[in-house]
Amino acid sequence: MTPALFNELVASIKGRTVERPNKADSGTLSGHAAGEPFEKLAYHLLKEKFPTKVFKQYEYLNELYLKNPKKISTADRYALFNSPVAMFLLIRGDKATRDWNPANIFEEKQDDTADILWHEGDNFDIIDVKTRNMSKKGMPPNIISAYKLAQACALMIDNQDFMSVDIHYLEVEWKEEDGFLRCSDANWKDLFKSNPASLYINWAAAMQIQFHVSELTQDFDGTREQWARAYITAFVKSAEARCDKMYKTYILPFKKYVLEEENGWIPL
Repeated sequence: MTPALFNELVASIKGRTVERPNKADSGTLSGHAAGEPFEKLAYHLLKEKFPTKVFKQYEYLNELYLKNPKKISTADRYALFNSPVAMFLLIRGDKATRDWNPANIFEEKQDDTADILWHEGDNFDIIDVKTRNMSKKGMPPNIISAYKLAQACALMIDNQDFMSVDIHYLEVEWKEEDGFLRCSDANWKDLFKSNPASLYINWAAAMQIQFHVSELTQDFDGTREQWARAYITAFVKSAEARCDKMYKTYILPFKKYVLEEENGWIPL
C-alpha cells in the first residue's frame, strides 16, 4: 500500500466508534479483545474499496489453493509463491498445508503474521493492527518474533528477495465512552523505515519485539538489504548479550557445585 492510502485509512478511522466487546458484563478488556473490532473496521474499510487486493491471511491462502486444485502436495502449494520471504511469513505449517482441502479450509488464527494482507502484483504488504487504551499506561505490545524476523531477513539476503514483502503497523488509540470505544488517534509506520538497532527484543516474552507504533522511529534511509543486514547484526548482538547474561546468572554461580566424572558423580 502507498503512504497516501495509509494516510487515507488513518483519516477514515479517527473519531470512529466501535461497540465495546463484552459490553453486557462490562468485563475487563484484554488487548486482543479491544483490538478486534478496530481490526475488523480497518479491514472492511479497505476491502470495500479494494476487494481484489485486500484479504485476511487465511482468505488469501484459501483462495490461492482453491484456484490451483491440482496442487495438492505441500511442496506444490509452497511453490505457488514466487517469493521465498512471502512464503515463509504467510504459509501455515507443513501438516496444515498438507491437510488443506476444499472441505477443510483455513480459518483465522490469532498468531497469523498479517491481520490484513494487501496483495498487488508480486508485492505482499503485511499489515498488523495494534490498539492502545489511552486511559491506561500499558506495556508496549508484542509485535513480531525477533527470531522469525531474523529468519525472514536471512531469506531476503540469500534469495536477493528484498522488495516482495512490506510490513506495516497500524495503531489505533482509543478511549471508552458509554459502552463504545472511540478512536482518539491513529498512526501507521513502516517497519523497514525504523532503526533496526533501536528495536527492543523482550527475550523473556518469547523473543518478541515490542514497541508502541506511534513511538517507532522512521529515520532509516538505507536500502532494504542494508536494513536486513543491520537487523541481523542487532539481533545477533542482542542474542549474544542474552547468552552472556544467562551464563553469568544461571550457570556460573553453580559451576562450583558440579563435580567431575572422575569423582564418581554422574556427569551432566
